[in-house]
Amino acid sequence: MIPERVHPSDLGTSSSSSPPPATAKETTATHPSFQEKPKLPPGTYVIQVPKDQIYRVPPPENAKKFKSYTRRATRRRGRGCCCCLLFSLSALLLSLAIVAGALYFAFRPKPISFSLDSIAIRNLNLSSSASSPLNPEFNATIRSDNPNKRIGFRFRDGGSVNVFYGGVALGNGAWPAFYQGPRNVTVFAMSLTGSGIRLSAAERDGMVAAEGRGGVPLQVAARVPVRVRFGAVTTWTITVKVGCDVTVDKLTTNARILSKKCKVKVRII
Repeated sequence: MIPERVHPSDLGTSSSSSPPPATAKETTATHPSFQEKPKLPPGTYVIQVPKDQIYRVPPPENAKKFKSYTRRATRRRGRGCCCCLLFSLSALLLSLAIVAGALYFAFRPKPISFSLDSIAIRNLNLSSSASSPLNPEFNATIRSDNPNKRIGFRFRDGGSVNVFYGGVALGNGAWPAFYQGPRNVTVFAMSLTGSGIRLSAAERDGMVAAEGRGGVPLQVAARVPVRVRFGAVTTWTITVKVGCDVTVDKLTTNARILSKKCKVKVRII
């Protein structure tokens, strides 16, 4: 008996097929479980706050660290500002030094000189009583000599001149304002007056004795604001101080100058 042939296709159909696997159910946002609100215990409230209005408060240890960091940053910024300021000042001083050096080598400045040519004294009566106040007047002639070739001096308003005897002020006046060009000699007169000057007995006796010996020492001091002109460049205002030691033979209108010596000091700032 011939066995029955079985075709391969018949094996698939004839074999018992297993049931298909169960498909998993997908839960979406529309599922009822998403729509249900969570059940909260009694006495519990939910407060919704926008995210941009939530401020976090750091714990104490982090707050201390934050203060420490900000303090360090402030110190660093302060040091940086100080360094920048020092650098700027150094650069400015260096620039001024370079400009001053260039002006010096270009113009070769020479100091201006002053001298007291004459002085006439009035109303200084030492024979009056010691308690009587004095009102002396001094008419002085001053010579200003500028030896520079290309440098001029502009004497500004606000200058003052004082005359002393042994540290006692006898009179004062104003230095005139004018411009003195290069290689120029200017002679000008000024009036110095004193009012209610009281001398002690020792000071009065000293002046009388000095006049009797034929030599009364006086001091003339001036303080003048000046601007220096180097060609087309004019400096800021500097202060020129002039001090003259003068000896006269007598304290009258025809007083004669026996000796004189003047010094000049310049204050840049």
